[in-house]
Amino acid sequence: MLRQTGTGLGLLGLAGVLGDHGCLTKASASLLTSSNPLDSKPSLFQPKAKSIIHIYLNGGPSQVDTFDPKPLLKKYAGKVIPNGNLTTERPTGAALPSPFEFKARGQSGIEISELFEKTAAHVDDLCFIRSMHANTPNHEQSMRLMNCGDERLSRPSYGSWLMYGMGSENRNLPGFISMCPGLPVSDVSNWRSAFLPGIYQGTYINTKKERIDELIENIQNKNLSPGSQRRQIDFLNQLNERHQINREEDTLLNARIQSFELAFRMQSAATEAFDLSREPESIRKMYGEGIQARQLLMARRLIERGVRVVQLYHGDVQPWDSHDKIKENHGKLAAQCDQGIAALLTDLKQRGLFDETVVLCGGEFGRTPSVELPQPGTGTKGMGRDHNHWGFTVWLAGGGIKGGTVYGATDDFGYRAEENPVHVHDLHATLLHLMGFDHEKLTYRYAGRDFRLTDVSGNVIHDILDS
Repeated sequence: MLRQTGTGLGLLGLAGVLGDHGCLTKASASLLTSSNPLDSKPSLFQPKAKSIIHIYLNGGPSQVDTFDPKPLLKKYAGKVIPNGNLTTERPTGAALPSPFEFKARGQSGIEISELFEKTAAHVDDLCFIRSMHANTPNHEQSMRLMNCGDERLSRPSYGSWLMYGMGSENRNLPGFISMCPGLPVSDVSNWRSAFLPGIYQGTYINTKKERIDELIENIQNKNLSPGSQRRQIDFLNQLNERHQINREEDTLLNARIQSFELAFRMQSAATEAFDLSREPESIRKMYGEGIQARQLLMARRLIERGVRVVQLYHGDVQPWDSHDKIKENHGKLAAQCDQGIAALLTDLKQRGLFDETVVLCGGEFGRTPSVELPQPGTGTKGMGRDHNHWGFTVWLAGGGIKGGTVYGATDDFGYRAEENPVHVHDLHATLLHLMGFDHEKLTYRYAGRDFRLTDVSGNVIHDILDS
């Protein structure tokens, strides 16, 4: 009522009165005086990081071919793995040793596959969680779990939760951006805001396109001058605000109003942020060629400009889903991103952004250490691996992460997480902690219940944090 009366002066007066009497916290003062839901808001406690770059290897990379060496697979090659009859989507057979060589790297001596030879140069900055596990061996459900904390129901993505809790540091760009050359499995549900206000939903960018006016559709209005656009938006806002008087809780209308304003401000800011020609040739060469290299460079440019969360899906649908020809397919995919990932880590350090940016890399699950048996009608040609949600690996680096460490372990064959198992809820709790939030207290009341990203579980993995 105070916000709508007297052009909001009553609300400002309330904030002053409460502040004078010591009744107003810093967080509530920010919420009272801010008219823009995207304005930067204070976190619950001092954050270790300001932004997240999520390198999403969609489809499920094989942990035993990348970051979790299992030499015992060679001994059991062609033989059935003891106690390896865990439920997967398709029948599997004997142990399939990795065709890739692992070597100890850096001062930490952590073993990494030759697939990520360039990324391995940063091994002492990386923390490998080798004991991740999820709930189901299906892409759709596991993608939603990794992004939204629930594999079946409509829930807000972790990027939307962070936008709701923190806001953005750049009012001229979206605070949460998801880039993909095409669409991943479950498409927009991966960056949805669900029951959170719509303004917190992730902004999707199709990176198959390179021209700025195609990369961000309708970024420029060629028919109206900036002054005419401003008058047009002001008129639309007057109509929307009149319509909103009796619809205070209509979050979709609020999102529409804010999206008009953001789109107007984005015209110059987004054009500049996504224009890689502004980068020196030496930097572009450092990242390399291809879509994934471009995405990684864009990610650095975006977080440099205050974007909170940037997701980079490696390819259309599920490229890392290597049901056959694991050597050929994983080799090709790693070659598309290894140089760019190494360049990103180097670039962040050179610009002083590494210590305030969490970099997360991994998929929605892993793959079986046993070979997938080709089935009629599937088109698989053998020598591949099926889905494995029982145990897989992700790595983190940057803001608040203890580098050169390995946390947890799978069994001797890489099938099941056995030592210090880490569920996706634990990973989300840790990410929120790094950004300054208690995952049990960042909640939103909806349908009579206080919801949170981690549902009713999740523990912060303190052992991987740099004290």
